[in-house]
Amino acid sequence: MKGVLLVALLCALSVVHTKKTVVCFYGSWAAHRTGQGRFTVNNLDPHLCTHLVYAFSGINAQGMVVSIDPKLDLAEDNGADNYRQFNELKKKNTELKTLLAVGGFNEGSAKFSRMAASPALRKNFIESAIVTINKHGFNGLDVSWLYPNQRDSPNHQADVDNFSALLKEMRVYFDQRGLLLTIAVSAAPKVASKSYNVAALAQYVHLVNLMAHDLHGPWDPFTNHNAALHKGEGEQNVAKEDLLTDEAAVEYWLSKGCPPEKLVLGLPFFGHTYKLRYARINGVNAPATGPGIMGPHTQIPGAIAYFELCNLIRTENWLIKRDELAGVPYATKGENWMSYDDYQSIKAKVAFANKHNLAGVMAWSVEYDDFNNVCGGGKFTLLNAIHQVINEESIINNNNGTKASL
Repeated sequence: MKGVLLVALLCALSVVHTKKTVVCFYGSWAAHRTGQGRFTVNNLDPHLCTHLVYAFSGINAQGMVVSIDPKLDLAEDNGADNYRQFNELKKKNTELKTLLAVGGFNEGSAKFSRMAASPALRKNFIESAIVTINKHGFNGLDVSWLYPNQRDSPNHQADVDNFSALLKEMRVYFDQRGLLLTIAVSAAPKVASKSYNVAALAQYVHLVNLMAHDLHGPWDPFTNHNAALHKGEGEQNVAKEDLLTDEAAVEYWLSKGCPPEKLVLGLPFFGHTYKLRYARINGVNAPATGPGIMGPHTQIPGAIAYFELCNLIRTENWLIKRDELAGVPYATKGENWMSYDDYQSIKAKVAFANKHNLAGVMAWSVEYDDFNNVCGGGKFTLLNAIHQVINEESIINNNNGTKASL
């Protein structure tokens, strides 16, 4: 009996409860919107995220990290001083970690490609990143190079190894200063396979933020989901390597050597819209001719924020359907078709991340949530959906030593 009790005690000591990671990207350009769409640092709730990421800074021709919007980011020349205000959120939540994201889709790939290929430019990048982080009070840097070996990259295949080399050098300098290093990466396996040596880069970063959105969109000739959890209607015969789902993305990244305790599943707080070719053919995989409606505040063709789409659904005659296989909703009205995530699908995705023992989830991005409670689901509807599930069963095996604090 004593032996049984001893075994039970040892088993109990081998697990620890941990707070799961909730990474929240903040698109700072939302401060330039007007009316109900305007979202400033003051709108952020520092208690709903473990990590807040300020998007985006850029890099110049010398490889140095620079502000893209100095009038908003900095204090000089009567600027809005957003960097300071953003980092002062840690006074309200002392456990909060803040990071500065460098890159993003609009920054392109060429600058990163040239920088990563040059030892001198890599040094400039690392040193300027550290100066910026320390000057403004960030806890670390997120490298959002979209994407190595693709788009306008001049160095092509060499980018893959150069990216890993860059992260290796960065981690040495960042560890010396207690700084966090994370990356934002493509979720789609066929895109990721061209851009990353997963096992190599994963060892040098604290977190890998999986951008599990834009898996389908109005650039496709048929409607499909922005970010299906599983394969959905009409996809039962699609080859595994061709699937564009959260499940396929997570399986790919884990199979290629990314540790689950570093992988963060991205959750889109926006939808994609299509214009149907025939209004009467309006299911998944219906013929489409391009982007549909855009959000009245965000003004992005073929895309719409959650706070905008939930208001449209609430006030107009949209028909809501669910692809039960894919685990996500969609909505139609006449020739308009919209793919999005809601409270229910977000909770299901968080449960999926928990089931696979991932580090947590990432929101792209918080200013798209219903931050003004326009739709009556409470402020930050989707972020609160995350918190309904995120720390359920968050138990990790601790036999292999202590886990670094993130």
